[in-house]
Amino acid sequence: MTTPPTLTLADLPTPALLVERSVLEHNLDRMAERTRRLGVALRPHVKTHKCVEIARRQMDRGAIGLTVSTLPEAEAFAAAGFDDLTWAVPVAAGKIERAVDLARRVTLRLLVDDGAALDDLERAAAAAGARIHVWLKIDCGYHRAGVDPESPAARALAHRMARSRHLVFDGLLTHAGHSYAARDDAGRLRISEAERDAVVSLARRLRQERIPVPGVSLGSTPTLTIAEDLGGVTEARPGNYAFFDLSQVAIGSCVVEEIAVSVLSTVISHPPGAGRAVIDAGALALSRDPGIRRDGELPSMGAVCPDPAGGRVDPSLRLESLSQEHGIIHPAQEGGLEGRLPVGTRLRVLPNHSCLATACHDEAHLVDRGRIIDTWRIHRRR
Repeated sequence: MTTPPTLTLADLPTPALLVERSVLEHNLDRMAERTRRLGVALRPHVKTHKCVEIARRQMDRGAIGLTVSTLPEAEAFAAAGFDDLTWAVPVAAGKIERAVDLARRVTLRLLVDDGAALDDLERAAAAAGARIHVWLKIDCGYHRAGVDPESPAARALAHRMARSRHLVFDGLLTHAGHSYAARDDAGRLRISEAERDAVVSLARRLRQERIPVPGVSLGSTPTLTIAEDLGGVTEARPGNYAFFDLSQVAIGSCVVEEIAVSVLSTVISHPPGAGRAVIDAGALALSRDPGIRRDGELPSMGAVCPDPAGGRVDPSLRLESLSQEHGIIHPAQEGGLEGRLPVGTRLRVLPNHSCLATACHDEAHLVDRGRIIDTWRIHRRR
């Protein structure tokens, strides 16, 4: 889908999702080079952008395949020609048949961390006459999904998966989602090392038991941007790095200038003397992620850039609250809105969480030096 070159930011109905071309390309280049230097293959997670055009740019930079977060995402990217996909959520019984159907047409790698789910998957693969790729999901400290790598269950499941007649054991996969709780580089590095050690150590033990472990997969943007040594790891799956966001700035993964995505919005109300301005970007344009704040910082639902063409964040403007379709901007100091932000003013908001903000939109507009040069579909169907 291509946008006529005459379309400008002033022509866009708001709220609208914008992607800065130069920043996006910088971010993609940076991670591609970083994973090459670390000696691991890149399998980026597309849940952040949900965009075929960005995924193609990641593949052009050497990615070996993609990671997706939902089965509809897998189907959408398969339909667009991507044929090596990891669905990075443990497969549930009600979705196995549909997943197996897709796995007969492309390489779809599934996650398992439970014996009953493994039984269901083996039966479905046998019934379909298919060989299904599977990862064993390992908990490296996030305590969301995954089996404890030190437990007998981890070794037992790996043995079963490796010896199955209907499954192809891809190896071990983990995700350090708790890296978002880090507040400095030292914290991110500690979690990065623990993430690596959890899967590499288990892989070593399994190989000693003569269980082949072809792959060792990990990844999160906070850990991949700080990792120093990924020895024993074969691939990495960061996702947020394509866009970054204010949460990544807060934990040190990037700087504000590396945030590639923003939401264009319009001031729709500025009552005289009220000391607030209201924009048409609410929770359904930005999500309601409160972001990460350091001690003493005031809450903000996003950072305000008064120049619609881009430019810098204005710390004197605070997006204090969101309702469904409204965002309320207050001054950081008394009298800070006098003569500013009249109704009709257009501005940009940098999101706290780019993955959730992007999922609020049907399309993203690619911007280059203030001009809209393309419009891309966001594949957000559930």
